[in-house]
Amino acid sequence: MLDLNLIRSDKNFVEAALAKKGCIVDLTEVIDADRERKALKQGAEEMKAERNRVSASIPKLKKAGEPVEAVFEEMRKLGEKIAESDAKIAELDEKINDILFALPNMPDEDLVAGGKENNVVIKISGEKPEFGFEPKNHVDLCTDLGLIDYERGAKLSGGGFWIYRGKGAGLEWALLNYFVDTHLKDGYEFILPPHQLGYAAGFGAGQFPKFTDEVYWLEGEDRKKNRFMLPTAETALVNMYAGEILDESALPLKFFAYTPCYRKEAGSYRSEERGMIRGHQFNKVEMVQYAHPKHSAEAFEELVNKAAALVEGLGLHYRISKLAAGDCSASMARTYDIEVWIPSMGIYKEVSSVSNANDYQARRNNTRYRDSETGRTQFVHTLNGSGLATSRLIPAIVEQFQCSDGSVKVPEVLQKYLGTDKITK
Repeated sequence: MLDLNLIRSDKNFVEAALAKKGCIVDLTEVIDADRERKALKQGAEEMKAERNRVSASIPKLKKAGEPVEAVFEEMRKLGEKIAESDAKIAELDEKINDILFALPNMPDEDLVAGGKENNVVIKISGEKPEFGFEPKNHVDLCTDLGLIDYERGAKLSGGGFWIYRGKGAGLEWALLNYFVDTHLKDGYEFILPPHQLGYAAGFGAGQFPKFTDEVYWLEGEDRKKNRFMLPTAETALVNMYAGEILDESALPLKFFAYTPCYRKEAGSYRSEERGMIRGHQFNKVEMVQYAHPKHSAEAFEELVNKAAALVEGLGLHYRISKLAAGDCSASMARTYDIEVWIPSMGIYKEVSSVSNANDYQARRNNTRYRDSETGRTQFVHTLNGSGLATSRLIPAIVEQFQCSDGSVKVPEVLQKYLGTDKITK
């Protein structure tokens, strides 16, 4: 949620920042409603003060034998005015909140406007693999090696699902173990959150109300009283301290979680989304930090470097892209994507998005820390990054490390988990 004080003080700046994300909005309505609310509150407080003053005088009037019927009638009318004013204030509160809740986060000032066409590649690691033979695509490789069973996955659950089998399941588990061991070594706390979350979690993460139709809901029509299947562990992790005040000395808090992720959108029939590239359920290890605002930029660089190091440790060719404002998700102020090369497609596919929400999520779920010097509370900054998602890593691994005989070399960091250096039929 955006800072209303900032909108009050510099409406044009906020509007210009949101326009970089493609959100063209006139915040005059918010300003006008806020002014009206402020005036009504002041008037209501004055009326309540008058009611308290008069109420305190009634016993004295009674004791003095003075008539109080007219005073009671006056207080009744004043009470009606106060109730009307309070109702109008509540109506304005709802109006202002509805507008603020629907606004995306402001992008950081250094981000360029526009969509993915304006993304900038800031790092390329390694060389694209070259083959002295006709390379296969990952669907054929995974099928031929018995790693993934697409046919029976679809039989069980429909399109957008698959089954890991044998060495395929082992490779998936090896990746997850590699991620977990690395994050533990780096001092992050391991979290296994619930896979079903309440509406407040989706709201606090900035995904609701705008994206309520993009997740899987459990039975029940009242979504605010219902639960949904988490689309990413970020949704759980950034809400763990909702409504709480943290000690400044506790920052930064560093977490990672392993979960399956459940997404309504799956792939299309386009070649670049075939196989495991996009599905309704996939495994991911997610990193989250609660950072002090002064150290937010440092935390972001740490998460980017951690995600990139994981890909580099696998020996994969990849790149890092800085997203333009319009390509960042609604809740995020900045995002870098770590993208692996898929040879058969001739394109890079994202395996990690590292993002900084600044205080946007913390304002929505009211997560604060207490300043040790002033004693005042401030909103934390929340950051997240995939560390990593697996469903695109396996296609990249089998394609980049395939051999002429149809086998696949296992990245060195995974060999101790998988128990072999090569996957063969």
